[in-house]
Parts: sequence; structure tokens; C-alpha cells
Amino acid sequence: MKLLVTGGAGFIGSHIVDAALAKGWSVRVLDSLDPGLHPKPPAFDPRVELLTADAADPDAVSEALEGIDTVCHQSAKVGLGVSFADAPDYIRSNDYATAVLLAAMERHGILRLVLASSMVVYGEGAYTDPDTGLPVRPGPRAEADLRAGVYDPRNPETGAVLEPSLVTEDARLDPRNVYAASKLSQEHLTAAWARSTGGRAIALRYHNVYGPRMPRDTPYAGVASLFRSSLARGEAPRVFEDGNQRRSFIHVRDVATANIIALESVSGDGAPGFRAYNVGADEVHTIGDVARALSTYSAGPAPVVTGLYRLGDVRHITASSELIKAELGWSPAVGFDEGMREFATAPLRGQSD
Repeated sequence: MKLLVTGGAGFIGSHIVDAALAKGWSVRVLDSLDPGLHPKPPAFDPRVELLTADAADPDAVSEALEGIDTVCHQSAKVGLGVSFADAPDYIRSNDYATAVLLAAMERHGILRLVLASSMVVYGEGAYTDPDTGLPVRPGPRAEADLRAGVYDPRNPETGAVLEPSLVTEDARLDPRNVYAASKLSQEHLTAAWARSTGGRAIALRYHNVYGPRMPRDTPYAGVASLFRSSLARGEAPRVFEDGNQRRSFIHVRDVATANIIALESVSGDGAPGFRAYNVGADEVHTIGDVARALSTYSAGPAPVVTGLYRLGDVRHITASSELIKAELGWSPAVGFDEGMREFATAPLRGQSD
């Protein structure tokens, strides 16, 4: 396989590159090497062909696609950002860049794509009513509840506090911030491209990815990185709400494996079209669990549960990954304790590349 990985110098992309090389594939990387994310040039395997350019640059993308047969699109601006003022950059980096890539793929006759998507397209996760057992889609949590320490969402009709369950790919999509809206737009653009060209595409909806090479403490980093960065400074991780927010923390090597399997799938003889899959852990853990594990394995200070909250934050979102297991044969291999023990002392991107 002749593979292009956009964003291949990044956290997840670099692990995909490693896994693709291990398969014996020819790998080209297109990455801007933004100095804000890469304070020093990353070390690449000499087998990798690196093109340093903006993924939204049509000429650079066209050059990057020469001789390629399959694309793994990881390049994106991630995280919740600082404010809505980040919106134009999210749209340019995520949606416009994806449109540029898809248009160039059509011109080059490249019809195989794996797209990095995200759990954020769901908004809140899945919930059931404690009395009826029926699924309920909650609205935004009331600030009066958050101030009173009632963090779980309520049934909007009865006021009953809801119970979390696993979200599946057929859940209603409800992006609740600019990043989420941009990721859903990427999926819609990719589905439209597949219908128009007869291409085959898979979107992998990553849940909470962590592991070596994760970006250090920035406004765009994930919670595991924020905790890890605090501990590296000798500070206690600060946990919002009561720490019982449920997530599917998935190790980056498992995510890389999911990408490899998806790339093999789109390169096969199946019917054209678009398919989306959750990529999450089998084990459900809380944000507090992560803070405690990282504190323990780094011999750092115990977490501080602050009770603070942010309006618009998601309370629970945990993945059912049964569909990708059934259809593609993927399953996670790195357990929570093993992964957190490794991550507690692994260098973050921006500390040591």
C-alpha cells in the first residue's frame, strides 16, 4: 500500500505511521510541523517521505497525493479551544482542508480514505430513565443543578436524574461546540465524496485517546494530558465536578491498530460508501480514575476534586465499540492500568519529541 498520512507528525498520526511501516507499507506524511505543536522537528523513520506544508494548501495536497493509493486523514485542529474566536481556524483547518483533500483525491482518482472523527459528534452520551429503563436524550444541564452539586443530567420531562449507558453509532448526532461541529462536517463531506466518486471511506470516532507523544498542557489538550502535565510540574491534578464523569479512555496504539484495519478494509473489494465506527475502550472509567492512576504511577500528589464546572461540558460519554469489532475484527489490546502506568512517565509532545 502507498499511504498518505496527513498530520502524520502528530500524536495519533505518528503512531499510525509506525504501525503502517511495520506492515511494510510505503508511507508519505503531509504535516505543517506547526512550531506551536512541534517545538523541535520530530524524528521520523528514514523510510518516511515527509512533505512539510499546510493541509489546506491545494498545491501541496496535490503534490502529496502523487503516486498514492490510500489516504489516512488525521490532520485537524483539536480540542475545545479558548473561545468562539477560534471558529475560523477550526473551519479552515478541519472542514476546508478536508474539502481540499477530497477534491484533490477525486482529481487523482484515489478512492480509499480513513478519516479521524471524534466522539464529540454525539454531544452528550446515551442515558436511560431510572424508572422506565427507556432511553432519554437530555438537554444542557441546568446551572442551578451544577451549583448544587447535581452533575448528572435530568429527564427533561420528569426531572429524574438519568443513568448513563453506552453510545452506539446510530445515536442522534448533536455537536455542541465549534470543534464538534467541524468534525461532523468532515464526516458529511466525506460521505458526500464517497457518493459522488464511488469511493470507500471509514470515519473512526475516537473516544478519549491517551498515551506517549500526547501534546503537553495547552488549551487544546485532552484531560489526560492536562493531568499528566500538572504532575510533571509537581502539582496535583485538579478534577472538575465530582470526578465521576465517565469516559472510554483508549490507548493510542489501539487507535493506530484501528486505523490500520480500517485502511485494509477500504482497500478491499467491498461496496463503495461511507461507514462510521466508535473506537473506545472495553472498560468504562471516570476522569477521577485517570487522575488517581496517574498520580499513583508517577508517585505524585493526590488529585484535588474541585467541584468546579464549565457550562456546556459533557457529563458522560462512553462508547460501544461492538460494531467495529463485529464488522472489522478490531478490539483494544492495552488495558487501563497498563496504559496509565506507561503514560504516567512517558514524555509528552513539547517536552521531548
